[in-house]
Amino acid sequence: MIESHIGQNAGLTAASRPVGLVIFDCDGVLVDSEMLSAGVLTGMMEEAGFQITPEIFRSDFLGRSFASASLRAAQRFGRPLPEDFEMRYRKRLLAKLETDLRPMQGVEAVLRSMTAPFCLATSSSPQRLAVSLAVTGLQPYFEGRCFTASEVPNGKPAPDLLYHAARQMGEDAARCIVIEDSEMGIRAAKAAAMPAWHFAGGAHVKSGYSLPDGVVPDRVIADMDDLRGAFTEIGLC
Repeated sequence: MIESHIGQNAGLTAASRPVGLVIFDCDGVLVDSEMLSAGVLTGMMEEAGFQITPEIFRSDFLGRSFASASLRAAQRFGRPLPEDFEMRYRKRLLAKLETDLRPMQGVEAVLRSMTAPFCLATSSSPQRLAVSLAVTGLQPYFEGRCFTASEVPNGKPAPDLLYHAARQMGEDAARCIVIEDSEMGIRAAKAAAMPAWHFAGGAHVKSGYSLPDGVVPDRVIADMDDLRGAFTEIGLC
């Protein structure tokens, strides 16, 4: 069983400054997509002669932009992905998302109850993000407050995207809190000196994905009910 707190009052010390903005990751937090993308990607990698283990997927792909992930693949395997791989991958993934993607259970109740400003910052492409929000019905909640890795020089785990989101929302980075599911996202939040809450309610976490040693969030959130309770504790709901 996942404990929602790391020690007594976990996460509250890191978030003790007044929170002016909540920055959500999308995949694996707002939408339960990581197992879908993992299935498509690993299948296509194997078709191209790249053997992907769960550990390689976690370290090299989960939470990264495609540009960053493809660079990691080339470094690991000593050869680049096929020239048309990205185009074929995006086409196959979007088709999968359109039929199988679901919002994270309970996410709309959390978003409806929030009293603090919020936005999302994702490694996904703008096209994938648009499909994800449309298919799950979450688009109205994030109109005008979506930010993708395509807008900054360096994606997660660099802090650039989180700083960019805070600037665009008119908030001081010191008053932001980040909700993330992946190692790359937690590292980005830490690099930005923003409290990092690890959302552990996605199917990929329930199937065994865990953060590596040394990547320690300020708080672990079991599911959306737990997140709503945590937000209520610090006056965000």
